[in-house]
Amino acid sequence: MHGTTEKSVEKPVSGNDWLKNFPQKLLLALLRAFSYLPLPVIYFIGTGLGEIVYWLHGSRRHVTQTNLTACFPDYSPGKIQRLARHHFHAMTIGVMAMAIAWWCSAARCERLSISKNKQVLDNLMDAKQNIIILAPHFVTLEFLGCYFFSQMKMTSMYRKHKNPYLDQFIFQRRTRFGSRMYHYKDASRSLIKSIRKGVPFYYLPDQDPGKNRGVFAPFYNIQTATYPALNKISRLGNAKVVPCMARLRKFGRGIEIIFEPPLENYPSGDGVKDTTTMNRAIEKLIAHAPEQYFWSHKRFKTRPPGEDPFY
Repeated sequence: MHGTTEKSVEKPVSGNDWLKNFPQKLLLALLRAFSYLPLPVIYFIGTGLGEIVYWLHGSRRHVTQTNLTACFPDYSPGKIQRLARHHFHAMTIGVMAMAIAWWCSAARCERLSISKNKQVLDNLMDAKQNIIILAPHFVTLEFLGCYFFSQMKMTSMYRKHKNPYLDQFIFQRRTRFGSRMYHYKDASRSLIKSIRKGVPFYYLPDQDPGKNRGVFAPFYNIQTATYPALNKISRLGNAKVVPCMARLRKFGRGIEIIFEPPLENYPSGDGVKDTTTMNRAIEKLIAHAPEQYFWSHKRFKTRPPGEDPFY
């Protein structure tokens, strides 16, 4: 989930000029229409549209296939292409299903959710343990946020959208159940206080941090620039880290929320070691639904000194 301090959250300018924000309003109106559709209908429409997007969006197709080829070197070219196509299907379904996450009631979110191993989270909460939900970027990440925020008091961080109108809209949709969102630059002290008070933290760490803001740690045996903040937040918040993902089930028969056991011996105090542990946990989650991870993101854009560009 991508705010400011505990004291106040900055609200972007709303943008009352109808013409100025007309394209954004039109887009949101289209998404709102999708929110009324049953998930199986979205699944079949999204699969068809995703096939079209796969063939039309050459640059993202290239990024996706490059990532998959690097991460799964034993796969044949044919298998890589099939997985890439299925990823575009899942991405398109995910965009359409995002409308459900933004407009659905808590009751509908619960009806669509099928939890697996939720006792992992329940046991920690019963023990009054502080918790961080490690939620990598899968196509259903907005629904996963809706699942958590509609059921319990939680916090998360976000980055502002470039368009103020969309930024305000997305912020309001994500916080409509009473969750707290911190801007990632201003979160430190307030966030740690919140975690220490027992409020679970929903954290998405797996995007390229750019130069000088991350450490290089193996991800599918590729040295990958990665945000190292999880070990610090876990240590300062005295929190257990629970890997979790939302998997779209075949034919749109619900969305499965999968919990993995908390990371063991974490944090260790070694930043690179802990970041490697996190990346391995993400790999384990990806194995549940390889086509539903964000392979179209330039995850390996930042390279170690001396390495050639990845893409």
